[in-house]
Amino acid sequence: MPDTAEAVAQYGSAVYRLAYAMTRSRSDADDVFQEVFLRLHHSAPDFLNEAHRRAWLLRVTANCAKSLLASPWRRRTLPLEDVYAYTDPDASAVDEAMAQLPGKYRAVVHLFYYEGYQTEEIARLLGRSPSTVRAQLTRARQRLRELLKEDL
Repeated sequence: MPDTAEAVAQYGSAVYRLAYAMTRSRSDADDVFQEVFLRLHHSAPDFLNEAHRRAWLLRVTANCAKSLLASPWRRRTLPLEDVYAYTDPDASAVDEAMAQLPGKYRAVVHLFYYEGYQTEEIARLLGRSPSTVRAQLTRARQRLRELLKEDL
């Protein structure tokens, strides 16, 4: 069974991408990333296979990101991005449109398109019903379509 360092090497990019997709902040994504692998190290759960390990890591990532976003401390602070008008020169129109989506939509879009999960798997990972995930994907696609048309 791989240790924590091997899990970081194997799944670190997927964990970070999901954390960033949900928080839209590099520093918050770093915090979530660290928390996820600390939990893996401390709990050392037994996994049936590598797919189970990956699903566990992504589920913990989603839960940590939700907890971070809901924390009282976060509600009393103002993100630095809101203070300074900074635009990432490497960001595409899709990235900018994704940043404007609500977190619940960003998570399902990321897991579906970037991580390759099916709606039933996403539902299990996020603790939602499959019909809710399908509805959120539909709404996210519609909103992305509108946002991308505005950019033209």
